[in-house]
Amino acid sequence: MIVIVAPGQGSQTPGFLEPWLAEQRFRDQLASMSDSVGIDLVAHGTTSDADTIRDTRVAQPLIVAAGLLTASALLADGRRDRIGGVAGHSVGEVTAAAVSGILSEHDAIAFVRERGQAMADAAALEPTGMSAVLGGDEMALLERLAELDIQPANFNGGGQIVVAGALPALAEFAENPIAGTRVIPLQVAGAFHTRYMQPAVRRLELVAAGLEKHDPTIPIWTNRDGSRIENGNHFVELMVGQVSSPVRWDMAMASLAAAGVTGIIELAPAGALVGLARRGLKGIPSVAVKTPDDLPAAFAMIDGI
Repeated sequence: MIVIVAPGQGSQTPGFLEPWLAEQRFRDQLASMSDSVGIDLVAHGTTSDADTIRDTRVAQPLIVAAGLLTASALLADGRRDRIGGVAGHSVGEVTAAAVSGILSEHDAIAFVRERGQAMADAAALEPTGMSAVLGGDEMALLERLAELDIQPANFNGGGQIVVAGALPALAEFAENPIAGTRVIPLQVAGAFHTRYMQPAVRRLELVAAGLEKHDPTIPIWTNRDGSRIENGNHFVELMVGQVSSPVRWDMAMASLAAAGVTGIIELAPAGALVGLARRGLKGIPSVAVKTPDDLPAAFAMIDGI
């Protein structure tokens, strides 16, 4: 069973779409998505600098557009019928919703444009941030976070948890971490996937109400608790709520293992989720589709060659 995974924010790098846009069909597809959201995704995927594409309002549409671009190439020629499922990490759930047939490409891009704007606006209300915590005892970590009023935001598996909260609390935590951990501050706009994003959730509920939703035609698993979701409306509800609730990628990987996954293919901008799979799904082959040169390896995995 081959599963496609779609990465989240932070996976983008300057110029990462340049190899894709050497082919006119991909350039035309990205230009069409750019026109639909009023954001120059072609420039942001090729010439924009790191600070520009780090902006939440740019990063989120760019990442989803890149994933959809990759998926269109990956799943052509009947390969979609041979995919065992799809899952997305954080904003990657929007990509996954389109790949699974829950949302159209147009609606996925329209939704993620609003998601990026809503989360950026919520982040601007109060100075907050996020830090990655590597290693240590999870229960001890959660107890320390509760003392400091910091929330776990991403349970990524393999001993990696991303935490989020007010900047003074994060600074205190970094100065006095629990034993056996390494704390890495992240360059993000705010405390995503926590209560600080509630204003964004309220806005996105209104946006989601106007989307045309279908039940998935490819199995899809949710970030909420790793469960498989078979109702398109329910998946979109969870996708909206995910903005202010923890991403349980550890549970998603456990569900994929239980379902019998035999291979993982990560859409562009690929790398992060394949890295997590090496620790959380040990022994499962994976392909990170970063450029068109990686497509033959992904085709071979899907085709069982």
